[in-house]
Amino acid sequence: MALLERVATLIRANLNDLIDKAEEPEKMIKQVILDMQNQLLQVKTQVAIAIADQHLLMKKQQENEQASNEWVRKAELAVEKGQDDLARAALERSMTAKNMSASFTEQVADQTAQVDNLKSALRKLELKLQEAQSKSDVLIAQHRRSRALSRASDAQMKIGDGSHAAAFDRVKNKVQHGEAVSQAKSELVVDNMDDRLAALEKDEAVDKLLAEIKARKRA
Repeated sequence: MALLERVATLIRANLNDLIDKAEEPEKMIKQVILDMQNQLLQVKTQVAIAIADQHLLMKKQQENEQASNEWVRKAELAVEKGQDDLARAALERSMTAKNMSASFTEQVADQTAQVDNLKSALRKLELKLQEAQSKSDVLIAQHRRSRALSRASDAQMKIGDGSHAAAFDRVKNKVQHGEAVSQAKSELVVDNMDDRLAALEKDEAVDKLLAEIKARKRA
């Protein structure tokens, strides 16, 4: 769905790259955070709608399953009364309800998968938004500091002091390089943590399914 694609783009976005390419970094930071907040609100709304649809489908599935059982009961009653034609009609109704129940069961499974995807996207977007908000002040300060260094270098060059300008350039490059290395390390740690948590969730789901299969085999 288009919403999840937009969310995925925001989640994958590298804030530092966006800021480096922006003509006005501070505005870019504020716009990215605003976009994330808007998408987060939309995803929350979609999650609520998807869960409501899931509950509705589950209710329909249960209603048809109950209807199928009820028609079987009526068919048994008709047989007891010696009314086989009525019993056959009741059994046909039971089969129809049973087929509808099976169809709703499939829809429930599909809807559950969609709900899980939306919840996962919501969690990731919330984390990305928190990251962006925590980084915003630091990134803005870095940009202002870099801009100040650049202006100082320009001023020194204008008065003909090339050695001072070169020194400013070296300091600026060193600061920017150090910040870039620190940021890269931080992002690697976050990405690794996300991957490990995702792997744990997958292992837990597999263990649960395996336990259910074993339980059915023992039953």
